[in-house]
Amino acid sequence: MKRFFKRLVVPLAAVFCLQMPVALAQSDIPSLGDTARAELSPAAEYQLGKEIMGQVRSDPAYVNDPVLTEYLSNLGNGLVSAGTQTRGELTNDFTFFAVRDPTLNAFAFPGGFIGVHTGLLLATQSESELASVLSHEIGHVSQRHIARMLSQQKQDILIPIATTALAILAASAGGDAAGAVLMGGQGYAIQKQINFTRDAEKEADRVGFQILKNAGFDTTGMTSFFQRMQTATRTYSDAPSPYLRTHPLTSERIADIDARVRREPYRQHADSLDFFLMRAKARLVQDDSEPALQTAAAVFEEQIKSGSKLYMAAGNYGLALIALHRKDTAEAKTRLQQVKKTVGEAAARQSLALNSLAIEIMLASNQTADAVREARAAIARFPSSRALAHQYANALYMSRQYGEAAKFLRKQAQMYREDPVLQRQLARVYDAQGKRALMHMAMAESYSLTGAYSAALEQLDLARKAKDVTFYDQSVIDAREREWKAIVRDDLKKR
Repeated sequence: MKRFFKRLVVPLAAVFCLQMPVALAQSDIPSLGDTARAELSPAAEYQLGKEIMGQVRSDPAYVNDPVLTEYLSNLGNGLVSAGTQTRGELTNDFTFFAVRDPTLNAFAFPGGFIGVHTGLLLATQSESELASVLSHEIGHVSQRHIARMLSQQKQDILIPIATTALAILAASAGGDAAGAVLMGGQGYAIQKQINFTRDAEKEADRVGFQILKNAGFDTTGMTSFFQRMQTATRTYSDAPSPYLRTHPLTSERIADIDARVRREPYRQHADSLDFFLMRAKARLVQDDSEPALQTAAAVFEEQIKSGSKLYMAAGNYGLALIALHRKDTAEAKTRLQQVKKTVGEAAARQSLALNSLAIEIMLASNQTADAVREARAAIARFPSSRALAHQYANALYMSRQYGEAAKFLRKQAQMYREDPVLQRQLARVYDAQGKRALMHMAMAESYSLTGAYSAALEQLDLARKAKDVTFYDQSVIDAREREWKAIVRDDLKKR
């Protein structure tokens, strides 16, 4: 049964609603250990966040779309880098990702891992509104609200509550969630919810407002989004939206934000083309069933009729994605050309989403040589793009340029050591070259980067037994085996 994030995980350790999925055993939950009894250091906080993300990435609700993820990362990290004090005590990079869920919500994990529901992305009407939500979550992280709350809790009984709450994965979709867990035979369901303190929310507002201002966004986006959610809640339902339940808005808070906005000169912020394109993509990522695609197509057709260039571009982009999903590459190409005609070739070249779509269409059409050239040109325009790097490697592989693909991927893996996708791609290339030992070693690296150390160790064993394993390979295998076995032992001690 398909699982999804049925309830938002709140960006404060003890403010989470949790229903554990059937597949997640109690022993898989990260342990805070002794650090939670005193104070969670920034390094420990980040490590905890990484462990949680390892579980999140394996859930079907996690959106594994490189382009959408990169858009959120660029927007979020632009906000983080806008001020010298934004990071607070954290020195690590922030991570931004999307979750497949129609509800309006966003959340943060310890260490700077920030998620956005696809439903919230669709609900935002401007890039400043989306940036205001991310800024608020960054505020919670930079002020270390999770660590600060845990440091105040001295009773051991609160530690497992906090740690299990951080595991955010929701119960199986459909029917009663607790019932689904029981029927699954696990009999394991934990629900704990403690509301944010007013001080924490006000502090996140204050910090988020400053971040939004420093980054050059329209600060009215913060008040307009919150006010619209409150209005929608009063109009359509007696129950507040998930975002308002987990980030309770009071009249005092809204008045405080509004007062801050009024003290600042009005600053208009032009929405990027990719903001509108990513809203179209989010609609399809949220639900790609045929009935949902038909509904989305009708929405995109209406956008094309609107007369607004950005909405027209988003409409044709959405229809191109639908055509590609249906394997109608000719229609996808026609729609892409319509987008370029609407926004102009220069603007299209500066859009990561459109560059990526052009490559995907070529690969789907078996125009591999063209895809290689297109990807190489796109990378020249976006040299730090992870999405385009993956596409370029895929294009090289599909065009059977295995040597060039391996060379490119090895270089990328050296620069981006925590990217499991690169290692999986490298394993595929080595497999095509008949290099069995290197293939298993690359797969082992990929598994380790997702926290699957048992599978990684199995791959090392296969690599050691491969006929083409070299003395140097054996040395690397031995070193990795010692390292990963030590991690597994330490993990078992914590449980």
